[in-house]
Amino acid sequence: MILTCFIIDDEPLALGLLESYVAKTPFLELTGKFSSAVAAVESVRETAPDVIFLDIQMAELNGMEFARLVPEKSRIIFTTAFEQYALESYKVNALEYLLKPFSYSDFLLAANKALQWQQLNEKAIAEKSKNSPDCIYVKSEYRLLQIALSKILYIEGLKDYLKIYLEGETEPVVSHITMKAMEEMLPDSDFMRIHRSFIIQKDKIKVVEHNRIVFGKTYIPVSDSYKDAFQKFLDKRTLV
Repeated sequence: MILTCFIIDDEPLALGLLESYVAKTPFLELTGKFSSAVAAVESVRETAPDVIFLDIQMAELNGMEFARLVPEKSRIIFTTAFEQYALESYKVNALEYLLKPFSYSDFLLAANKALQWQQLNEKAIAEKSKNSPDCIYVKSEYRLLQIALSKILYIEGLKDYLKIYLEGETEPVVSHITMKAMEEMLPDSDFMRIHRSFIIQKDKIKVVEHNRIVFGKTYIPVSDSYKDAFQKFLDKRTLV
């Protein structure tokens, strides 16, 4: 297995050292090298590398702030000279916290942790494809909540979090996860993306009005890019 990785550090010597460490690690492939977090924002969102080796104290956008912008699938290994951020690092998908100066053996141990995480993740995905789950677990505030798929009405994606609306509940579950990650987690046999900001459960659709799905007093639009797929879904189930 090969892991794609980014290295981000505003110190040229540190950046060079990280590049040399990546180069002699057989399972790492360097796909991005940046001297500032700002310069890496667009690339990390577009390519979603498997692992990011990330400094913390940088100008304009520090490592902790940047970590909150990365895709859900990307794991972070912090590489910093400041130990005071260690506790906070575990709130932002960090797998490891390397204090400078660190040796190649330290780096390799952290990289192996990322490899093991990826292997376990892929195994979980493979198991998921064999057996459709009846529930998912999402982080909401500081809790991990089990949500029965059968209770989900629809999901609304906002800037960097989403809301999960459930049958019988007046308030949605709010979670810091991307729509893409949620869409990949849900079985497409039961759920459908109908808008950039909405995923619906097919069996929960009761009323469709003027190309909008009606849930009580809420009207969810079907955007043009998803209109054809949604219409095909309706045509298969519509009696004329």
